[in-house]
Amino acid sequence: MSTAETAPRSVLFLPANNPRAMAKARELPVDMVVLDLEDAVKPEDKEAARQAARDCPGFPGKLFGIRVNARESDEHGDDLKAVRKSAATHVVVPKVEQPETVIIASSSARRPALAMIETAAGAMNVGPIASVSGWGYSIAGLIAGTNDLAASLRLPPRAGRAAMTTALQLIVLAARGRDIWAIDGVFNRLSDPDGLAAECAEGRMLGFDGKSLIHPGQVDACHQAFAPTEAEIEAARQLIAAFTGGAQRHEDTMIEAMHVDRARAMLTRAGLTP
Repeated sequence: MSTAETAPRSVLFLPANNPRAMAKARELPVDMVVLDLEDAVKPEDKEAARQAARDCPGFPGKLFGIRVNARESDEHGDDLKAVRKSAATHVVVPKVEQPETVIIASSSARRPALAMIETAAGAMNVGPIASVSGWGYSIAGLIAGTNDLAASLRLPPRAGRAAMTTALQLIVLAARGRDIWAIDGVFNRLSDPDGLAAECAEGRMLGFDGKSLIHPGQVDACHQAFAPTEAEIEAARQLIAAFTGGAQRHEDTMIEAMHVDRARAMLTRAGLTP
């Protein structure tokens, strides 16, 4: 099974110094929890958050990441040491603009990295970043850091995601080219469920595997958007059953082996037998 087929649909970011949120996350159906040592933690709380992340036993049945402070930060080295001593499955690296940032973080933390693409420079270099691979280090996926990306692109307030479409598609293209995860950015408006559902649906249509979340209440909408519908599941099964090899007509559409492979991958990702 490819890396992309096992990608998380939902990636919930929590401050590492919030034990109540961490306890609640263990009961949520979220696919991955990321304890944040960066933006969500005040400077005076960094050490306590680092210790909490290091001591966290994990989240049963879930992937577990720790987001470290940026490479330029004085906290970066200590954060990576904490990840190395933790139960985390991944290190999440913010503001990645060069492959070397991923190599250093992954090799120091001894964990696969998730690289956050949050600047114009990162988006321009996303291909080489996604290609990082070597002894002792690896990259598991890319995360679109849409808030910082909008600032880096100097977008006016309320410009919307349409202005970031090229950057978002570059992230998906790079991830697909290397068969790693592509995770969409956060949705900030906590009291706008319709807006969340629409943005999740848009993210899936762009090709993302899942979405970054900042509140437990966003999990269900995220899973609903990134799961295949019953109609899609039935159509995939009918296509697989109808295929006899080569190019053929199926329900007024020409299909070939590539379409069957895509249908099987969708069913597998949904936890169904192709």
